Amino acid sequence: MSNIVLLGLVSLFTDISTEMVYPILPLYLSAVMGAGPAVIGIIEGIAESIASIIKLFSGIIADRYGHKKRLAFAGYASSLINKIIILFSVSWGGVLAARIIDRFGKGIRTAPRDAMVAESADKSQQGKAFGLHKGLDLLGTAIGIMLAWLIVSGFIFPGHDHYRTIFIVSMVPAVIGLSVLGFVKDKKAAKTGKSVLFSWKNLDIRLKLFLIFIFLFTLGHFSNAFVILRAVDAGFSKTDAILLYFIYNMTGSLLSYPAGLLSDKFGRKNILCIGYFLFGIVYLGIAMVANSAAFIALFVVYGFYTALTAGVERALIVDIVPEEHKAGALGLHAAIVGIGLLPASIIAGFLYEKISSSAPFLFSGILAFITCAAVFVILSLKPAQSAQ
Repeated sequence: MSNIVLLGLVSLFTDISTEMVYPILPLYLSAVMGAGPAVIGIIEGIAESIASIIKLFSGIIADRYGHKKRLAFAGYASSLINKIIILFSVSWGGVLAARIIDRFGKGIRTAPRDAMVAESADKSQQGKAFGLHKGLDLLGTAIGIMLAWLIVSGFIFPGHDHYRTIFIVSMVPAVIGLSVLGFVKDKKAAKTGKSVLFSWKNLDIRLKLFLIFIFLFTLGHFSNAFVILRAVDAGFSKTDAILLYFIYNMTGSLLSYPAGLLSDKFGRKNILCIGYFLFGIVYLGIAMVANSAAFIALFVVYGFYTALTAGVERALIVDIVPEEHKAGALGLHAAIVGIGLLPASIIAGFLYEKISSSAPFLFSGILAFITCAAVFVILSLKPAQSAQ
């Protein structure tokens, strides 16, 4: 478990750095650079989608040739470079370039890191392993958000340019995360390159269908920037909207490990379907309510969704695929999600501006309920290998 804890700490510190910047970025783009919701959606969508294909190839390379730790290091280093570029950007084009570099790095590191997590735990404890990692990951997110809120609110570094201060301070945990990665052990030796090539046609039919519906679900799982903007529209101040994001991530952090344990005991299908159902409830709620107390409750439930799905999806994939294609399959899952984010964010931006601020969330809620029903059926099929 020590390797999993170390990898979790790398993600924790990197996410402190990233999430100090991420929740204030849409506010910075709109308030300082004059970018509207559609531009914000394009920036987020392009940044995620351009990097998505890298997630697949990085996973395949890790399976065939090893060097997972080296790939992860290159990816995490981009988080530091991203902050430097944002700091010196004078237009939203510079921010777009920074986000692309950051997401490109995430594409490089995601599959090799997840494969190292899987290799560090027994087959019967994959949910526990990914739940622990995701819990630390989300804790870093929550800490980063709180630090951003303290700076924006003037509790620390008062009298300074809030945005510039956040960009500078966020570099420190990025450096710490890279340092911790040095202690991680890459347990698998380098591959010879002679194994069967990873391909879609060789995947288990359940995994193919699961990934297809995850793509459909992702079309409604647009950037959380729109969630923050919706909270502001509902009456929350910009700083309070950041705190809502903190509540969501803190809830997810506290519940990810227990959710992973439950998936080991009761099966991935049950936990995932509950998670997708809760997502639908949350997004329909965000579309229809404007009461501040109700919004806070919805963000707590939103954290439940993340805890029940983020690590459990990865554990499910590891359960199904052969050992030699673990990183490739994890990379394919991450790539599919990332590719879906471009049309998702563009759709959300269009619905937000042309119809109403509620429209994207109604659309997302409906897709979530469809995904919940489909995944229940798919994972109930008789498997060649147990998905449970």
